[in-house]
Amino acid sequence: MNTKDFGFEIKAVSDSGTFSGYGSVFGVKDSYGDIVVQGAFNDSLQDHRSKSRMPAMLWQHRSSEPIGVYTAMTEDNIGLHVEGQLALTTVRGAEAHALMKMGALTGLSIGFQTRLESYDKVSGINTLQKVDLWEVSPVTFPANDAARISGVKAIELIKDLKSAEALLRESGMSRQEAVLFIARIKSLTQRESDEDVAVRGLVEAITRRNNVFTN
Repeated sequence: MNTKDFGFEIKAVSDSGTFSGYGSVFGVKDSYGDIVVQGAFNDSLQDHRSKSRMPAMLWQHRSSEPIGVYTAMTEDNIGLHVEGQLALTTVRGAEAHALMKMGALTGLSIGFQTRLESYDKVSGINTLQKVDLWEVSPVTFPANDAARISGVKAIELIKDLKSAEALLRESGMSRQEAVLFIARIKSLTQRESDEDVAVRGLVEAITRRNNVFTN
């Protein structure tokens, strides 16, 4: 599952635990060059409705910690608008509610699987056209969490060595460390003189690094 964090504010938090906001906004390029376009969620939302269910509401993308349910989820001309009800009798639900009320928890983040995308090599923009929406999570630091390697941003979105270096830097490496890491991968594949091979080696290395973070 991929996730994409926007950091747009949760709106209208009530004492009863209901809230609304945008899980995604269309046409906004993130730091990885991704853009979600209008219509990306329609098929997935229709599939959820046909099964009489909604995408999950999770605490910080943790599948073992649901904190409530979504009562409405639609696309409008701005993005993916959501309305939810927190489970106030649960520890995490009550915690989320208290943090939302005081303004300490303001971000929303989507968890999804890409179905259709297009990449423009000239602009470096990856357009998400169709996605399977799995969950929408209230998150504390959406911009920072989106950059972590440990499952928060899918490594398959690496398109070239430049974007790989950016991902490594966002994961916590210094610029010098990221540059040296990339240089090492390139040196290992220099004889084949193929950047695609270098990228594959980099992805494998990041996968091993990800396992260290998550185990």
